[in-house]
Amino acid sequence: MSSVNMLDNIRRRNTEEGDEDGNCAVGYTEDGTVDLKGNPILRSKRGGWKACSFIVVYEVFERMAYYGISSNLIIYLTTKLRQGTVTSSNNVTNWVGTIWMTPILGAYFADAVLGRYWTFIISAAIYLTGMCLLTLAVSLPVLKPPGCDSGTDNCKKASPLQLGVFFGALYTLAIGTGGTKPNISTIGADQFDDFDPKEKSQKLSFFNWWMFSIFFGTLFANTVLVYIQDNVGWSLGYGLPTLGLLISILIFLAGTPFYRHKVPSGSPFTKMAGVILAALKKWKLPVPTDPKQLYELDLAEYAKKGKHRIDSTATLRFLNKACVRTEAASTLPWTVTEVEETKQILRMIPILIATFVPSTMIAQISTLFVKQGTTLERNIGSFVIPPASLAGFVTLSMLICVVLYDRVFVRIMAKWTKNPRGISLLQRMGTGMVIHIIIMLVASFTDRYRLSVARDHGVVESGKQVPLSIFILLPQFILMGLADAFLEVAKIEFFYDQAPESMKSLGTSCSMTSLGVGSFFSSFLLSTVSRLTKRDNGNRGWILNNLNASHLDYYYAFFAVLNLLNFIFFLVMTKFYIYKAEVSDSMIILEEELKSTHYVEAKQQVASRFILT
Repeated sequence: MSSVNMLDNIRRRNTEEGDEDGNCAVGYTEDGTVDLKGNPILRSKRGGWKACSFIVVYEVFERMAYYGISSNLIIYLTTKLRQGTVTSSNNVTNWVGTIWMTPILGAYFADAVLGRYWTFIISAAIYLTGMCLLTLAVSLPVLKPPGCDSGTDNCKKASPLQLGVFFGALYTLAIGTGGTKPNISTIGADQFDDFDPKEKSQKLSFFNWWMFSIFFGTLFANTVLVYIQDNVGWSLGYGLPTLGLLISILIFLAGTPFYRHKVPSGSPFTKMAGVILAALKKWKLPVPTDPKQLYELDLAEYAKKGKHRIDSTATLRFLNKACVRTEAASTLPWTVTEVEETKQILRMIPILIATFVPSTMIAQISTLFVKQGTTLERNIGSFVIPPASLAGFVTLSMLICVVLYDRVFVRIMAKWTKNPRGISLLQRMGTGMVIHIIIMLVASFTDRYRLSVARDHGVVESGKQVPLSIFILLPQFILMGLADAFLEVAKIEFFYDQAPESMKSLGTSCSMTSLGVGSFFSSFLLSTVSRLTKRDNGNRGWILNNLNASHLDYYYAFFAVLNLLNFIFFLVMTKFYIYKAEVSDSMIILEEELKSTHYVEAKQQVASRFILT
C-alpha cells in the first residue's frame, strides 16, 4: 500500500463513518489503537472519557490500597515490630523504592511482550494476592507479632516466620504494582487520539484530572484508614483496602469493551542498546551532511504497521552513525526512526536525574514527618489524631491546587504565553522544585521551634510528648501538596508525552523510577547522616530513636541545600533539552494541503511529512 493510498483510505473510512466533511471525531482512530483482536476501532465506540471512567475508578481504589499500607507502615513497624527510627524508616523507603522501581519490568513486558492490557491484568492479580496475604499477616494469631507482657516493657520479638510472611506479602504486592503502575495511566492516555484535535485537547487535561481523581482514594486512606488502623485494628485497616482493590479490578474488567489498545512493538531496551552499540562500532565513519543519505524505510512500511516515521535531528548526532550504510555490513543498519526514538529517551535522562532529589523529599512524608507527629499533642477532646493522617492535607492541598491550576492558572497563562498548557512542562516541574526548597526550610524552622519547646519543658531526655499541637506541622504538609500539583503531575505528563510512541509505557515508568530512586536515596542519606553525626558528636546524632534529642532541623536544612543544588542542575539541563514535536502538527498540515487545488501533489508532500519529530 502506497502512502498516498493510505491517506485516501483513512479519509474514505472516516467519511463513511463520520460526517460529509470526513470529520475524524466520528471516524476511525488514526494513532494505531485497535481492539483486543487487533481490529481498527471507531472513536465513537471506544475510548474517550467513557473508557477513562472505568480506569479512573480503579485508580481511586488502588491508591486507597497503596496509601492505606504505606502511610501508616512506619507506625506498624515501630509499635508492632518494635523497630527503631532509622531501621523502620529505611524499611519503609526500601519497600516504597521497590514499589516504584518494579514498573521498569512492567513497562518492558507491556511494550515488548504482552501489551498494556494483559500486563495490567496479570499484575493486578499478583497485587491482590499480596494484599490478601498482608491482611492475613496482621490478622491470624499465628502470623501476628507477639505483644508485650502485661504491666511490663518486656516485649517479645516477632519470629522469622512472622517477619517472613509480613515482608513477603509487602514485596509480593510490590511486584504486582510493577505491572499496574506504568500501564494504568498509559492505558488511560491511550484512550485519546493525538491525531484528532478535540481528543488531543482533552488529553491535555487528562493528567490533571487523573491526579485529581486518584487522590480521593489517597485522602480516604490518609484519614479513615489510618484512624481505623490506630484505633480499631490492623485487620480491618488492611482488610478494607484489600476489598476495595478487588472491587476496582472488577470495575476495570467491566470497562474492557470500551478500551482502545496499542499493539506491543518489541523491547525498547534491546532497540536502544542495538542503536548505541551500532554507533560505537561505526565511530570512525563520518555522518552524511544530507540526512536523506541515512538509512530509512519508505513511509508506506510505517503506514502498514500503523506507526510513525521520524525525521533525523542534529541532537546527539553521534548516534546517527548507527543508520549509516556500509558495504561491509552483513545486515541492514538501524533506521533513522529507530535512532531518533533512542535519542528521545536519552534526552530525557538528565531531566529524570534532576527529579531524584525531590522524590527523596516525598519519601519524608511517610517516615520522618509522621514520626515528628508522634512527639506532639494530638488530642482534640477525646479524639486522638493519627500522625499519618496529616498526609491527608497533602492530598487536600493537591486536589485544590490541581483544580485551580487547570481551571484558572492555565487559562490565564495561555493567553500570555500562547501555550495551551499555560507554561511548559519543564517550567511547571521547575516551579515544583522551588517549592521543595521552601518546604525543607519551613520544616527545618518548625523542628527547631519544636526542639526549643522540648528543652524549655524538660522533655528532651525523657522523650515525652512536646506540649505543642501536631498542627504546627501543617505548613510543610500543605506545601508538599502544592509542590506535587506542579512537579508530580508535570513529571508524569512529561515522560509520557516526550517518550516515543512505541515506548510510552517505558516513558511512564521513568516518572515512577524517579520515586523509587528517591526512596532508596532517602534510605542511604538517613543511614549515612545518622552514622556520621553519631561518630562526630559522641553518639548524639541528628536522627535518634528519641526525636526530642535529635536534630531533624539540621537534617531538613541539609535537604534544603541539596534541593537548591539540584534545582541549579535542573536549570542547566533544561537549557539543552529539545521538546519532541507534536503529532497534531502533521494533522494540521494534512488537512490544509488535502484541501488545496493540487490535491495529488499535496498528498505526496504531506506523506513525506506525516511523521513524529
